Amino acid sequence: MSENVLHSPLESTHLALGAKLIPFGGWAMPVQYTSILNEHAAVREKVGVFDISHMGQVFVTGENHLAWLDRMLTNNLSKLQPGEGQYTIMLNEKGGVIDDLIAYRISADETLLVINASMIPEDVAWMEQHLEGGVSLRNESDAWAGIAIQGPDAVATFAKLFPNETLPPRNGISKTASGEIVCRTGYTGEDGYEFFCPAAQGIHFFNAFINAGATPCGLGARDTLRLEMCYPLNGNDLSPERTPIEAGLGFFCDLEKPDFIGREVLLAQKQNGPPTKLTAIELTEKGPPPRPHYAVLNAAGETIAELSSGVLSPSLAIGIAMAYLPAANSKIGTPLKIDVRGRQFAAITVKKPFLKSTQSSKKPSA
Repeated sequence: MSENVLHSPLESTHLALGAKLIPFGGWAMPVQYTSILNEHAAVREKVGVFDISHMGQVFVTGENHLAWLDRMLTNNLSKLQPGEGQYTIMLNEKGGVIDDLIAYRISADETLLVINASMIPEDVAWMEQHLEGGVSLRNESDAWAGIAIQGPDAVATFAKLFPNETLPPRNGISKTASGEIVCRTGYTGEDGYEFFCPAAQGIHFFNAFINAGATPCGLGARDTLRLEMCYPLNGNDLSPERTPIEAGLGFFCDLEKPDFIGREVLLAQKQNGPPTKLTAIELTEKGPPPRPHYAVLNAAGETIAELSSGVLSPSLAIGIAMAYLPAANSKIGTPLKIDVRGRQFAAITVKKPFLKSTQSSKKPSA
């Protein structure tokens, strides 16, 4: 592993639990502890706990900060009340995705942005480049440990640790009596929340959630869980070359707002239709798990795209994937083939999400 890799404040606990660490977004993070299948099942059936300390926390403050954020991001933050959050997207001038993130309004004059690990320097630099009067940024990413608790038993697990406190509502944010931040979102399709505490207390709380019944889970299970729900991963399914309209995230772009970076490009695609669409694909015959960059072929055998994400779904026991397909090939029910190391396997486009039985509906932060 590179000498420049960043390390989670929870790393010693991961190693003690037997986790396998891999590079991810510039960090050394656990990909699994026991097996991806076991960890995936724990989240779908009971409760799992993930280290998300690699994600960034940027606090935006000032009397003009909401109006400024509405020019920087696609969703409409002015609609949020203190204690509420929303999924939103940061774009470049061409409408391409710099990052997808969650914005939580803490008070009238302060909003917390939870951003993707690999994008912390770029996001902060982009915001500082566009900073205006009456707005201040505090990048506190190094100060916090982050823990995600996900699964049907997530609420009960919280109650064991904080018996006298109440979780915020869906997409809400609150603080515990001792000052930890709790955000009610997730990236799995199950109920859950993110828990941010001072970095020095991260090991204590991670072990406390395990002792309360949560199974430690790594990036492998996170990937299978999020892809079953068709939640895009920045760097795979989202990029500066693709717009949110192409990614199927138009719901999170308020084109009624008078001005935000990239708006005109999105407006034109909304009116004329995007050239490509991020499409859900299922393999219809057994074969090796689909992986990013595998070629996608049309019925005539012509290569038309490559997979942006792909896994073997533990819940469905089939290969699932996503790819930016030409609009003409993205209609549900279109037959395709996936090239897996020189062998072609039959596939078909399907309606999102792959897994229909979970309680969650909208994509939260990666």
